[in-house]
Amino acid sequence: MEYITLEFDYIGMENGGKIPIENTGRGQDISPEFVIKNLSPKAKTLAITLEDLTHPIKNFTHWIIWNIPAIDRIKKGIEAGKSVSTLGNAKQGIGYGLHRYAGPKPPKGKKHIYRFTIYSLDCEIDLSANARKKDFLKKAKNHILQTGSIMGEFE
Repeated sequence: MEYITLEFDYIGMENGGKIPIENTGRGQDISPEFVIKNLSPKAKTLAITLEDLTHPIKNFTHWIIWNIPAIDRIKKGIEAGKSVSTLGNAKQGIGYGLHRYAGPKPPKGKKHIYRFTIYSLDCEIDLSANARKKDFLKKAKNHILQTGSIMGEFE
């Protein structure tokens, strides 16, 4: 399936830039704020993944959250938990951050490249909060309307 690119801004970082310290494991480790620019009117929910592209485990997942209501601004600091009541009971699955955002924290002196991806979907995805990124992608495959990514680095 060919997707229309979802365009969004990561507040505080340009694509390819340095991830702000507050969004890392060496800072406050809070999720960033995103502003979505061209959300499909057919979108019902959003999902976000954060992957470390430099990690020895290919595309190591730091964070996965799905069933966020289709909104054009996702505020920073999403709280930990399997279900996030402030985001319409969105589900946070299993990644490096067990049911929570876990920002970049590579070994000291090593620069890693990270990718935030946002998906818009035409429905809610019925998965246990114990699901991983691969489970989400398999279940969501025929429901993804848009996808977009922003890359950042952190040392």
